[in-house]
Amino acid sequence: MHKIVFVTGNKGKFAEVRDILGTFGIEVIQNKNGYPELQEDELEPIAAYGAQYVANKLNMPVMVDDSGIFINALNGFPGPYSRFVEDKLGNPKVLKMMEGEEDRAAYFKTVIGYCEPGKEPLVFPGIVEGKIAYEERGTGGFGYDPIFEYQGMTFGELGDEEKNKVSHRRRAVDKFLEWFTSRA
Repeated sequence: MHKIVFVTGNKGKFAEVRDILGTFGIEVIQNKNGYPELQEDELEPIAAYGAQYVANKLNMPVMVDDSGIFINALNGFPGPYSRFVEDKLGNPKVLKMMEGEEDRAAYFKTVIGYCEPGKEPLVFPGIVEGKIAYEERGTGGFGYDPIFEYQGMTFGELGDEEKNKVSHRRRAVDKFLEWFTSRA
């Protein structure tokens, strides 16, 4: 069985990645130590830097995840600052910012960063398009899931199993898996 260290303190992200990779016989070990995050407007350099930093520090292959929600009416905000905005404002204030907005289009994006010690990092992006709901719906998932609507239901209304089939993180992990399994 392959083992991958996934560096995240977010239990929701860890559970989602663990469940997805577990179905492919890959054991995921959580490392909560974190890493210095670049302040960038794009997720790719953040994930690449984090993966390389931790791989060289731990001297082992690692995976990191940087994710965000990008809302059209807010010019892509909060984007890479999603965690900060969630912590400081939460979903109710994001919904307040969206009051009166007709364009509710948004997308979730995850970039998986993977790196082996002494090597260049690789990035694997995944996107799922949807829209911002008018109110929080559902109690499942985490973060922005109750306000992100995908095909008529919010991620908060979908069970974890259904969400894990279509999520941005799933799409990024699938790209990683395609690369990872092709190396064997």
